[in-house]
Amino acid sequence: MRKKLLIGLLVACLSVGVASAQFGGGIVYDPTNYHNAVLRYLQLQQHLMQLQQTYAKVLAHYNLALQMARSIQNMPSRYRALFSHWRNGSALNTFGNTGGWITGINTGTIGGGYQLATTQLLPYHADHLSAMDADELSRVRSQYASVQLADGANLTAMETIGSIRNSSSNVESQITNLENDSLSSDADLNGEVSVLNKINAASVLTLRSIQDSNKLLASLLEQQVVSAKQQREMMTNAINGDIERRAGLVGNINHLSGTLTNSLENFRMP
Repeated sequence: MRKKLLIGLLVACLSVGVASAQFGGGIVYDPTNYHNAVLRYLQLQQHLMQLQQTYAKVLAHYNLALQMARSIQNMPSRYRALFSHWRNGSALNTFGNTGGWITGINTGTIGGGYQLATTQLLPYHADHLSAMDADELSRVRSQYASVQLADGANLTAMETIGSIRNSSSNVESQITNLENDSLSSDADLNGEVSVLNKINAASVLTLRSIQDSNKLLASLLEQQVVSAKQQREMMTNAINGDIERRAGLVGNINHLSGTLTNSLENFRMP
């Protein structure tokens, strides 16, 4: 009986010691929980490093965007320049025959201004044409065509110059607007889309200017082609005239020689 009582008391004391250790009476070391806690700590450290790196990248992008958003101060005073304006053609009108020409060269509306300021090309009479041989008729037709082609090229050049001059004020106004917007410090005009729009507008104006330059070059080339045709006609007429002269010279010499020989043979002293 005594042994049973001692064993029961010992079990009760051990039970009380274990309970006191679990509920604050002592520290219990759990290796599994400690290992998991260390892993979570390392993961938190890695997250912190990633957040620091992300923050550094975002800050660098922000500083770059802030730097790119800065505009140059006093751009109008630093970069605005003065350029010459288009000048319209002008001339005296003593005999009243240059006004139409000047109007056409400034507006592109020629009307009868060119014909009034130039010498009129008269037509050949039918009897005159019928009396010409084939070579002379061909030469007349070619010369006539040269004058008419020159008139056409001159009219085209006048219309091109007049059209460009007539629209020059509008083009200069658009360029001025683009210049003002480009030099402006207004934030609404310096956004990414606004800058791209201004670049596109400048590119379109450049293309238009190149197109006008090409028109002028085409008109100039057309006049040069007509001038080359006229020079060719003069050289061709000179060569053809030399060929005809040489061909006629042989016959004239033979005729002269035969006549002279006959005259000498039949000559008698009185």
